[in-house]
Amino acid sequence: MKIKLERKEKRNKVKKVPTIKVGTHKKTTIALWILLLTSIAFGVYKNFTAIDQHTTHEKEVVKLELVDTTKIQSFVENFAKIYYSWEQDPKLLEQREQALESYLTPELQQLNAEIIRSDIPTASTAESIQFWSIEKQKEGEYNVLFSVEQKLTENKKIKSVSSIYQTTVYIEKSGEMVIIQNPTVTSKPAKSNYEPKIIENDSTIDAQISEEVTTFLETFFKLYPKASKKELEYYVNNQAIKPIEKDYVFAELISPIYQKKGEKIEVMVTVKYLDNETKMIQLSQFHLFLEKQNNWLIIK
Repeated sequence: MKIKLERKEKRNKVKKVPTIKVGTHKKTTIALWILLLTSIAFGVYKNFTAIDQHTTHEKEVVKLELVDTTKIQSFVENFAKIYYSWEQDPKLLEQREQALESYLTPELQQLNAEIIRSDIPTASTAESIQFWSIEKQKEGEYNVLFSVEQKLTENKKIKSVSSIYQTTVYIEKSGEMVIIQNPTVTSKPAKSNYEPKIIENDSTIDAQISEEVTTFLETFFKLYPKASKKELEYYVNNQAIKPIEKDYVFAELISPIYQKKGEKIEVMVTVKYLDNETKMIQLSQFHLFLEKQNNWLIIK
């Protein structure tokens, strides 16, 4: 009996390749994309916002407060006319005191009640009042510097006295005003020692140009006082100098100074005139810019 052995062929086993099932992670992927795009958009927004904020900061506008001091000046002027005027009459002195109530606080009214005695030997009239400055100190308060010239009469003798004072005015938003500091004598603004820098002639300007400019200026200033607008157009550009229509007679140019500014000539000159109306010598100082086109012209 034969036994038949059969070999079974071995089949190669195919390894299964692991696969990712996209369907199960689709929501996660979309969420990640949304997060990424949101982050980018937010970054861009913050960047532009930062630039805009910076620009806004750089373009900050400073507002200047313009104050109309006309009302304050009128208020103080009317007050000063009453305060520095009086008569040797008890009844008129009482009227003066009552009039001051419209300007002073109750405290100042009481303080000033007896500054003019009933037996005062002088009479006074406030002749003129001049204002030197009106300056804001804080909200609603203004310091006023003013001078008063008084005509004083005593025993039929008349003299003038001038003094300078400082007072403080408070003004409500509604416009109502009151004096909160009594007029206090102070010093008059003094003359300054300032002297402008002396400017000399430009040595680079040749003699011919200097002569031409001088001739032009002499011709112009001879005609200028009586020249019409039409006549000035030949010498002046864009109405840099306007007609004055004065009866002046030209005498001379005093110490003209010429400076070269590119193609232009800067001129500083004093012009001497005789005023036929007042018979006074009139010295007028001019600061001009000349330019040569077809002829010399005053352009500024």
